[in-house]
Amino acid sequence: MRLSVASLRRVVKRDLTIQFVPQALTSYGGLELLRRYLSRLNLVERLRHALASLGTDYGSARLALVLLALFYVGARRLEHVRYLGGDPLVARFCGLARLPTPRTVANWLRQFTQETLAPLVALNRDLVTEALARLELPRLTIDVDGSVVRTGATVGWAFRGFNPHHRKEPSYYPLVAHVAQTGHILRLKNRPGNVHDSKQALAFLRELIDDLRARFGRRLLLEFRMDAAFFQRGILRLLTARDCGFAIKVGYWSWLPLKQVAAACQRWHPVAPGVAGHETELVIPQWNDVCLRVVLYRKQVAHETRKNFQLDLFTPDDGHYEYSAVATNLPLGLAALWAFACGRGAQEKTFAELKGEFGLDVVPTKHYAANSAWQQLSILAHNLMRSFQLETLAEPKPRSWKRTYAYLFRSMRTLRFLLIARAGRLTRLGGRNVLRLTTNPATESLYEQIAHRLAA
Repeated sequence: MRLSVASLRRVVKRDLTIQFVPQALTSYGGLELLRRYLSRLNLVERLRHALASLGTDYGSARLALVLLALFYVGARRLEHVRYLGGDPLVARFCGLARLPTPRTVANWLRQFTQETLAPLVALNRDLVTEALARLELPRLTIDVDGSVVRTGATVGWAFRGFNPHHRKEPSYYPLVAHVAQTGHILRLKNRPGNVHDSKQALAFLRELIDDLRARFGRRLLLEFRMDAAFFQRGILRLLTARDCGFAIKVGYWSWLPLKQVAAACQRWHPVAPGVAGHETELVIPQWNDVCLRVVLYRKQVAHETRKNFQLDLFTPDDGHYEYSAVATNLPLGLAALWAFACGRGAQEKTFAELKGEFGLDVVPTKHYAANSAWQQLSILAHNLMRSFQLETLAEPKPRSWKRTYAYLFRSMRTLRFLLIARAGRLTRLGGRNVLRLTTNPATESLYEQIAHRLAA
C-alpha cells in the first residue's frame, strides 16, 4: 500500500536530555564469541605462563587481554581504556571486575625487557604454528620485509632512517615474517629506524626456520620471498643449506653484470601482458664464483620512469621499460616465477591492516622494550583474529600462481561492523547471565553460524 508523506516524517521539537546511569549495556556484544574462542585456546593460562615474570595486581594475562580488547573494539591508544570502563562485555572479555587506568597499563608495559619479551614471542609463534598445522598445507610461503613505524623525537632507540616520505622523523624499523597463505605474522623483531633492511635478518631467518622445522619437520616445504635488500651471500647460503626455496629480487648494482646481460639480450620471452623475461646463469666472482639462476624481466611502460636509470648504458628504440631481476632455486617457469614474485606485494595489505586496525604504528611509551611489547601484542591480536576466521568464517579461495591468501578473509573493519560492535543488554534470567541483542535476522544467522562452529 502507499504510505502518506506525513507518516514518513517526525517532528523534533527540542534537544534530548542526556543522562548517565548505571546499566548493564554493552556496545560490543560480539566480544563474547571471541572470548569463547580464546577460551578454547586456553589463552589466559598460556599468557599467565608467558608473562609470569611481570608483576601487577591485575595479573599480566588480564592486562594483555585489556590490550587485545582495545584493538578489537577499534581503540588505538592507552588513553582509550578509560572510555571502555563500564562496558560489561569488555570487562568479561578481560576477566576483570574493573578495568585498569591507562597509567597502570603503561607502567606494566615498561616492565618488559628483551628477556621477558622472549616468552611472548614464543607464545605467538606457537599459536600461529598450531593454526597452520590444522590446515595441513603442502607448503608455506613466507614473505620477509621491514616496515617503518614513525615515532616521536624522544622515544628510546628511535633514529632517523630510510623512510622516503618522512626522512627527518625518527622511527622504528621492525622486521616481519608474513605467512602468504593465511596472513599470519610468524615473527616480528623490532629494530631502530637507522638500520639496513637486512640488519639481523640472518639470525632472524635461522631462528624462524629452526622453529618451523622443529614443529613440522621436513615434510612441509618452505619457500621465502624477499626484496633486493636481502640478496646477500649469507642468506642465500642459509636457505640453500636448510633446503628452503627462495625468490629474491636482485638489484642492478654496478658490481653485478645484469646491465650488460640485459643489453646483450636479443630475445625476450613473453610472460604476461606487457612483460617479457630472460633467464641466465649469474656467476658472482666476489662470492667465490657462486652460480645462481637469475631471471631478468622487463615491463613496458607508457613513459620514462625513475627505474630506467638501471639501464642507462643503452636506449631501447621500441619504448620505455622497467627492469627487474629475481634470483631463485624454485623449479618455476618464467611466467610462474613472475607471478610468484609479484605475490609478495600482498603482504602490504596485511601491514596496512596491522597499522590501521591493530595499532602497530602506535608508540605508547618512550621505552623501547615497552613499545616492542605493544607490537607483539598487536600482532598477537591480529593472528588470533585470523585463526578465529579460519575456524569459523573463512572459505577457501581458488589457487593462484601468486601464492597469496588461500582463504577469503574479512578485514578487521568489516568484522568490527558485522560481529563485534553490536549493542546489547546483559540481563540475569533464571539465575544465569544472558546477553540480549536487538532482533536482526542477518546478525542472528551470523552469530548462530559462529557459535555452532566454535561448539563443534
